[in-house]
Amino acid sequence: MTTQNPTEEGFIPYQIPLTDKPCSTYYKVFGDLTKATPLVCLHGGPGAGHDYMLAFAELWPRYGIPVVFYDHIGCGSSTHFQGTVDDKSLWQESLFTNELENLLDHLQIGSAYHLLGHSWGGMIAPTFAATQPRGLRKLVLASGIPSKKHSIRSFAQLKKELPEKHQQAIDEAVQTRDFESAGYKAAFGYLVRYYLCRTDVPPPEMLASYKKMAEDNTVLLATSGPSPYYQNGTFLEWSCVERLHRIAAPTLIYNAEFDTSSRDIAQMPFFELIPKVRWVKFMEAGHSVHLESEELKEKVLKLVGEFLVEQSAD
Repeated sequence: MTTQNPTEEGFIPYQIPLTDKPCSTYYKVFGDLTKATPLVCLHGGPGAGHDYMLAFAELWPRYGIPVVFYDHIGCGSSTHFQGTVDDKSLWQESLFTNELENLLDHLQIGSAYHLLGHSWGGMIAPTFAATQPRGLRKLVLASGIPSKKHSIRSFAQLKKELPEKHQQAIDEAVQTRDFESAGYKAAFGYLVRYYLCRTDVPPPEMLASYKKMAEDNTVLLATSGPSPYYQNGTFLEWSCVERLHRIAAPTLIYNAEFDTSSRDIAQMPFFELIPKVRWVKFMEAGHSVHLESEELKEKVLKLVGEFLVEQSAD
């Protein structure tokens, strides 16, 4: 976890047409937004909050890149919408892309910024980038996902690598729709330990995100579903594959050998369709590369930092 204190933090009013409820997005800034092109980080989950992404705040003292974090609407310190799991009209792509645009406008950085999206954030970021926003300079997709179908296929690949008893427990949970059974919880715990975040003990910043999702899993259930092996949320048919060719910003994608939703099959559309793209794969790592060891964190920060500061050849 970063030892820095944020330069600025607060709440940004966010008007959502479908509700009269006053809403706001919580944000946190490290560095001086006027000194260099800032990086805006989009977290995963969905609904995990920004805590587990805080390692990227180190890009400010190391590379002079100001970094902005925020909690997506519905989670963390932003406005929550408990009791809306079945509200199909609310939990749509535009809810999150409009929120990002609102954040850029409020912070007055819309004329020049970078985006980094991890996991679920790596769904929203390329979607936004495909609209060719005028200020987007560079895009980083960290274990990104080009469509829900690619995520489902990635998890199917992963399941084949699990011990047989865990595969059976997952199959039984899907058949019975019981994702609270001891067998399923053991299987999912194994998946978390060896694929989601490969550490003996979850890092404090990951625990903070786990806690937030446990307290309110509305966004996860509404958009995805109760399990990566039973997805029935509003994003089930979601895809940005057909839009990837419109991403004009130089793009860095990376994933890991033991990734979850973002296996190589999920990176291929990014690599094949985004015009200016580079792909890096971390070996002996899982979905949360930047949290899994000091060595891996340093490699991630160096990769991302150098990509963002290097001059692009037109």
